[in-house]
Amino acid sequence: MNGRRKLLKDLFVCASGWNVPFLSVCRWDFSQLQNVDSRRGTLLGVLPFFDEGNAPLSTPLGGELDGRFFTDLSKVSLENPITSSADFYVRTRASKLLDVTRSWSIQIRTPSKGSLTFLAGDLEKRSRPMGIHLMECAGNSRSAHFGMLSVADWDGVLVGEVLERAEMEKSNRQILISGFDRYFAESRSSTPGASWIFPLDQLLSSRAFLATKMNGRPLAIDHGAPVRLVVPSWYGCACIKWVNEIAFVSDDVAATSQMQEYAGRTNQYGMPALAREYRPALITYGALPVRVEKWLLDSKLRFHVSGIHWGGTRPIEDLEIRFNPGEDFVPVGNFEKSSGDSWGLWSHDWLPTKAATYTIRLRLKDKSLAARRLDSGYYERSVEIKELS
Repeated sequence: MNGRRKLLKDLFVCASGWNVPFLSVCRWDFSQLQNVDSRRGTLLGVLPFFDEGNAPLSTPLGGELDGRFFTDLSKVSLENPITSSADFYVRTRASKLLDVTRSWSIQIRTPSKGSLTFLAGDLEKRSRPMGIHLMECAGNSRSAHFGMLSVADWDGVLVGEVLERAEMEKSNRQILISGFDRYFAESRSSTPGASWIFPLDQLLSSRAFLATKMNGRPLAIDHGAPVRLVVPSWYGCACIKWVNEIAFVSDDVAATSQMQEYAGRTNQYGMPALAREYRPALITYGALPVRVEKWLLDSKLRFHVSGIHWGGTRPIEDLEIRFNPGEDFVPVGNFEKSSGDSWGLWSHDWLPTKAATYTIRLRLKDKSLAARRLDSGYYERSVEIKELS
């Protein structure tokens, strides 16, 4: 097994670690990667994707509910598969009214026991590695260079463990998780209401956890410090930041404003009035190129496309790629089956036939898997080849 395949295999074993209750932190030896690209010759540069809007990458934008930070996906590679905490995307920045210098607590409200209090400090002491998980904003789009997609190594405490100290009455199987949600300025783009209601069995089966660390360090304030919810394989809108309340609610409780705001983006049927009518906000299958490299080998130009795939309820077995609508799809040249919460890397050597504009599109080889966004061309990206020699 060559160096790239071995490292990917190790990475995917680590990514599946959330299925193991007591996971050790995964570490990789990158020394095996030396000279792995020597067969491609001399790297001349990376081609830009175009027609994707003017949103800057790796730059904090706006504030509070209108705050954004878009990840530069071109940095994702076999050598750097995890997004640094400083580069992890942000959909909503912290409120100016948020004070994390005070002692932070989470109130757990139950029908008969009243309110129980968990201190963030106690959660941090009980935290352990929760594995490597991808998170995507349900509003991730081409206009932001698909930069609301990131991968991190998390530490935290399973929600199920926290709830063990509270009652789980059969008549109260819905769990409301809320976060700090007061802002200094009125938003122009978002609706206040940082909360989501989950069936209890979904929280437990997904191994949702309250995160206290990202990539081995305490959460940054824009990433939900001191405590945020992470629901593996669910869109980021359900992964509530600045968690301060968990409540047992009745089965006929209304959907929250955040659930309603994201109904269309999380594949709901319309906008259900009741929380129990909502489908799980599972990330759908996606795949896209993150970098197109130009190489010079034996006086000829060669191109190498790298990308990421993710989402769905089953691991992707294989991908197919094409570079224009008139071309046939062909198998991706270097693909590793994903594990865990279904994400991984891929690459493909490409020899364009002429100087032209190319639109890169991927699809699942297994046509039985529903991939609405992917099949619609939602994750297409375009590059211009100006010369071939």
